[in-house]
Amino acid sequence: MRWTGKVWKYGDHIDTDAIIPARYLMSSDPDALARHCMEDVDPVFASEVQPGDVVVAGENFGCGSSREHAPIALKAAGISCVVASSFARIFYRNALNIGLPILVCKRGADEAQTGHRFEVDVRGGVVKNETLGTTYPADAFTPFVLGLIDAGGLIPYTRDRLRDGVFDGLRGQATKEQPKRAGQS
Repeated sequence: MRWTGKVWKYGDHIDTDAIIPARYLMSSDPDALARHCMEDVDPVFASEVQPGDVVVAGENFGCGSSREHAPIALKAAGISCVVASSFARIFYRNALNIGLPILVCKRGADEAQTGHRFEVDVRGGVVKNETLGTTYPADAFTPFVLGLIDAGGLIPYTRDRLRDGVFDGLRGQATKEQPKRAGQS
């Protein structure tokens, strides 16, 4: 998983209401959410973002409410990944659950500017600012998380595992090991 795209740089504490304003939460349609993504902090974002572009931010990106709409809006807008100094934990989990890669890379985030070009290697945990000619290590993902991203999120990951029979043995094993209740034979 490697993407190259334009950087859209934002500051610290960009909350989920800034990513997708609450007034649009009556829809769960990804395309509708994408049309309003970041509009209160960057009115041109939704109309100018291109597939593969990268959102870069400071500390605590995705703080605020736990709405899943925020990472969905970013992904539907064409964002390939988010690189930040740090993420709010619920946003981090929601992003991975929908298959949106997010990388912690403080130095890369600090030195980036809107309009720079980033190449992001999610599997390798490397962020390259092509504009500055600098490369930064990012926090690496576990094989499980890479599997979630590869599958497109938790639901497709689980669906694939069920289809492939990965959980079949677990179901049978759990049934055999169920403790008997008092009075059962």
